[in-house]
Amino acid sequence: RTSRIVIQDHFPILQVIVPLIAAPVCVLVRRPAPARVLAIAASWIALAIAVQLLARVYGTQEPLSYLLGGWAAPWGIEYRVDVLNALVLVTIAGIGAVVVLFTPAGLAREIPPGRQGLFYCLYLLCLAGMLGVTITGDAFNLFVFLEIASLSSYVLIGLGPNRRALKAAYRYLVMGTVGASFILIGVGLLYMMTGTLNMADLAERLHEPPAQGSRTVLVAFAFLTVGISLKLALFPLHQWLPDSYTHAPVAVAAFLAGTATKVAFYVLLRFFFTIFGPAFLHELRLDVFLVPLALTAIFVGALVAIFQDDIRRMLAYSTISQIGYMVLGLGLAISPEAPVESSVHGLTGGIVHLFNHALTKTGLFLVMGCLAFRLGSVRLEDLRGAGRRMPVTMFAFVLGGLSLIGAPLTAGFISKWYLVLGALERGWWPVAGLILLSSLLAVVYVWRVVEVAYFQEPPEGKTRVTEAPLAMLVPMGILIAATLVFGTWAGLTAGVAEQAARMLLGVAP
Repeated sequence: RTSRIVIQDHFPILQVIVPLIAAPVCVLVRRPAPARVLAIAASWIALAIAVQLLARVYGTQEPLSYLLGGWAAPWGIEYRVDVLNALVLVTIAGIGAVVVLFTPAGLAREIPPGRQGLFYCLYLLCLAGMLGVTITGDAFNLFVFLEIASLSSYVLIGLGPNRRALKAAYRYLVMGTVGASFILIGVGLLYMMTGTLNMADLAERLHEPPAQGSRTVLVAFAFLTVGISLKLALFPLHQWLPDSYTHAPVAVAAFLAGTATKVAFYVLLRFFFTIFGPAFLHELRLDVFLVPLALTAIFVGALVAIFQDDIRRMLAYSTISQIGYMVLGLGLAISPEAPVESSVHGLTGGIVHLFNHALTKTGLFLVMGCLAFRLGSVRLEDLRGAGRRMPVTMFAFVLGGLSLIGAPLTAGFISKWYLVLGALERGWWPVAGLILLSSLLAVVYVWRVVEVAYFQEPPEGKTRVTEAPLAMLVPMGILIAATLVFGTWAGLTAGVAEQAARMLLGVAP
């Protein structure tokens, strides 16, 4: 019992250390099978730890602090877990644990056996980096983990089966480096004004002289906002995302679709609310800028997705649209004239959409992996008759598509319900109407696939096609089923998201 308590006390550091240590071992073992077993074990241990941390902070409603090396904050590095980043930890670790199960058959098609050990190493490094970004309470430590995740993701994308993957990785590298540089400059300016990097300490010192009202702090905020928005792929800073998700290996695209932009949105929330604070955001009237920008992202992403013939590219532009929903929730929360409950519901919608969209979009990318494995392509014309040839896979696509649309009983409905509720309570009827209208655009691009798959005849000579292997169908099924589970049993995720929103806004339960 004593040893169990000691291990539980070190869960925050083990959350990062387990995948970080397992990563280089995957390269050393060389053979794909043991590397895969090690990657699965590390990923599922990380998920178990994340669930334990969420249960602990959600039950006590008190943040958990872990001091590295016993050095007290703010002099030492602190890992700090509250209900917001605990939810994000579960999201990242859950996606990582499920996607790694999908890899064996699909991976062999895209990556030679000799490089699969490298793939699992980079996969775990990327996972560890994202978990580190989420759990750390130190601003510079956040930047370091962000670079670990980014550098490994560049290489993961470059492992794609054709040269276009290298081009996509290079574009992502260039834009990601610009974003990281902006973030580093912003953190440096904050350190110059406050003399600290601990986030909790920063939050206090930014409201004291000489930082209070300083132009330097305003410039730091601008650098951080632009840098994080690049990582988030917020319109119009999204140019790296479509090619990256289209040409990367399927498992990589699925993993990044469910984690990379979600971590960036978490970082945006953390800097906006925890460090700068709601009062600072109200003074800037940032909602006047963010709400129109978010609505533009929603409609532009959806409209471009409608005209895509490559389904992976369609899902990539759909992601840009879905990022707009998350940022819209943020914009609804920082309006100074908004009623308290409107702000809470808007931010709750943005946070719960982080979780729900991760499930939905990762599941849909795994659907693409199954289709590509059997059909050799995910272009629209090659999916003719796929509903009869691969009924399980296409039914999963339909369910995932319904969640993207926001149909009742799916996870996507819960997110949009809170966003509409926040807009109506604020009195923004046109915004609520635009949210509903945007769902019709999602109907259009989802229906294009359904029409081809179910109502057109298969190409000649390709009628005898079977389902993908069970090892690929099971992870896909887990995520698609989860969109239904959390759409009908939404109390847990919505409750956690609302508690996180109230914590960020400083509103009592």
